Order: sequence, then C-alpha cells, then structure tokens
Amino acid sequence: MTAESVPAESAPAFRGAGDPDPRVSVVVITRDRREELLHTLGRLAELPERPPVFVVDNASSDGTSAAVARAHPRVRLLRAERNLGAVGRNVAVERVTTPYVAFCDDDSWWEPGSLGAAADLLDACPGLAAVTARIVVEPGGTEDPIVAELRHSPLTGPDWLPGPPLGSFLAAATVLRTDAFRSVGGFSPRLWLGGEEELMATDLMVRGWWLAYAEELTVHHAPAARDATGRREDGLRNTLWFGWLRRPLPAALRRTWHLARTVPHDAVSARAFGRALAGLPWVLRERRVVPSGVEERLRLLEAEQRRSTARRYVG
Repeated sequence: MTAESVPAESAPAFRGAGDPDPRVSVVVITRDRREELLHTLGRLAELPERPPVFVVDNASSDGTSAAVARAHPRVRLLRAERNLGAVGRNVAVERVTTPYVAFCDDDSWWEPGSLGAAADLLDACPGLAAVTARIVVEPGGTEDPIVAELRHSPLTGPDWLPGPPLGSFLAAATVLRTDAFRSVGGFSPRLWLGGEEELMATDLMVRGWWLAYAEELTVHHAPAARDATGRREDGLRNTLWFGWLRRPLPAALRRTWHLARTVPHDAVSARAFGRALAGLPWVLRERRVVPSGVEERLRLLEAEQRRSTARRYVG
C-alpha cells in the first residue's frame, strides 16, 4: 500500500459558522469507477462540514488515482496494490483521527448537514456505535426499498436511542464511532466484500453497543453498474459463513436450509455453497456463538429478512 496524503488540519477549539466540523471523516473505497468517484468527491467537497476525505483505490486500472490527485489534491488518497474489497476501509480508518467515521461508496454521497447531525447524535448517545441514514436513489429521488425495513425494525432498545434499533447496518449509509470500529477489528478480511457489515454489527452488539436508524440523516445513491452475479456469489457465501460463525447450531442449520431451498438453483449458488463449505475448517476454529440476548435480536431479524423484498440472492 502506498499513500499520498495531505496532513490533517488540527481541530479547532470550537466551531463557528463556516468552520470545518472536527468530528467526522469520510472514507470511500473504489475500483475502476473514475467518473462516478469524481462526481462523489465533488459532492463531498461541497459539504458544510468540510470533512477530511479518504479514498482507497482498490488497484484501479482506469486512471482513478491520477484523476483524483489532479482534481482533489486535498483528498487523502491511498493506493492499494490489489483489490482489498471492504478491507480497504480498515486501511483508511487506521489513519482517521476524528472520533467518528462516515462511509460512502463511489456512487453515493451525504446530504449537506447530515454528517454534523450524525455527530450530534453520537455525541449525545455514548452507548451508540453507529447511525444509519435514509437512502435516496438518484436521479429520481425515491427511497431505497431497504429504508422501510430500517424504519420499521422489529427490534426494541433503550429509550435514549435516536431511532429504531438495528441489528446490522449499510456501510455506505452509516456513521460509526471510530473506536468502536477498531475495537472489533474492522471488516473481516475473510468476508472481503458482500454483506460484510453483518458480522461487524453482531460483534459490536456482543460488546454492548447499539446501532440505530436516524430518519433525519440522508445519503444519496446513484447506482452504477456492478457485477451482480459476483456480488450474489460473495454475498451468499458470506451469509452462510456469518451464520456458522456466530449463530447457535439450530439457528445456523435453519438458516442454511432456508437458503438452500430459496436461492436460485444455478451454478452461482452452487459455487457460493462450495466456497462456503471449503471455509469450514477456519470457520470452526473461529466460531464464537453470541449470547442469548444478541441471538434473540438476530432471530427477530431473520424472520424479517425472509419477508424482505429488498434482500434477494438473485442476479
């Protein structure tokens, strides 16, 4: 990993009108999506919070790094020698000096004022590890279907939470407490990319942290073309691994059987199950079953996920 960076400015003792908010940094991972990334960085540069922005270029071959260096010289640009997937975020968070870190993808950006509002919520709620925003799909400005599930989460939590408690989060729409992120080791290199948030969220809950949805926060998403088949394969494999790593045996077997019956019966699903089974030796070595209170939350979420129209292993 090589890096080009601009030293972080020292945080002001107080924030006046027009001063940067010293509480939040933004981390973006990207690969071969130069134009989408440049658009996102332009949006982030306009934010009133003026956050430090870290970009991890996961070994792009389309001139992404050079374009970012030219157009956005104040961005902290980290060049990976290979595609690190979600683990690229870990590399950036190692360099973050603010108490909170926001993630977004190279085709999404935060609405002005939302980062400051998220920091206010985290300031006010010391037991809160992460807040997830409402996602608006562009160019139409419609809500992402997943928002309804976040808004109507089946979980219950303490009265001080700023919104419905969550059992997982969407990295591209979430602001996390930096120390909490580091305490669980960031995103798992084993999972790489595709539903990688579920394992981290569960490990945060095991440590006593809460996660919440906050209606007043907004992220905009302009979906770019992705490898839907590859994402499905990785996501299915990671879902299986998560269940085997953290759920009690009956729950893990129930989830596995449900997926085996409901996913498309094609070569992609077969590869995903095969790759998951190939990882059983390390899964069994690293398996740590969650406490009963956390398992009850996972059980409630599992029932909701089965009814979901926004979570389907297709593509």
